[in-house]
Amino acid sequence: MRQADVTRNTSETKIQISINLDGAGKAELASGVPFLDHMLDQIARHGMIDLKVVANGDTHIDDHHTVEDVGITLGQAFAKAVGDKAGITRYGHSYVPLDETLSRVVIDFSGRPGLEFNVPFTRARVGDFDVDLSIEFFRGFVNHAGVTLHIDNLRGINAHHQIETVFKAFGRALRMALAVDPRASGSIPSTKGSL
Repeated sequence: MRQADVTRNTSETKIQISINLDGAGKAELASGVPFLDHMLDQIARHGMIDLKVVANGDTHIDDHHTVEDVGITLGQAFAKAVGDKAGITRYGHSYVPLDETLSRVVIDFSGRPGLEFNVPFTRARVGDFDVDLSIEFFRGFVNHAGVTLHIDNLRGINAHHQIETVFKAFGRALRMALAVDPRASGSIPSTKGSL
């Protein structure tokens, strides 16, 4: 069972996350940041991951700590749920369009955190959401999931579309990378023998 429950409590946030990597794309989301909930729903739906997030953060200051700490906690949950990575495909990629926008996400469950984030946002905010927080989310995720992640927005005019295609492509790339490879016979997908 590739599932995990992780709790993170700090003086700034209190976060509980439950995931099932072999789910049906169901999400129960209460991060306290509505736009983040919308993006987390994309991960669940397009990644076919059951995801439950409950967060209470210092959003009276701003959304930064909550968004970053949800990324951190989600990364910890993925690391726990995927375990030693035996039998997984390991690599995943996806291109996702939305009207004028096209984004590409490539992921490697390498055991080494690394983020390349190339999204030339066309405006600073989507509603009340500061677009800079999206990189904080993904940085927190990669550092705690131990993955290499390349995110590129190839074209786009609408900032909402830019972020949404990134999160949808992230979900699809996760789905591919985490898929069990029936030809791998449960082996670790690395010549080193461990990830």
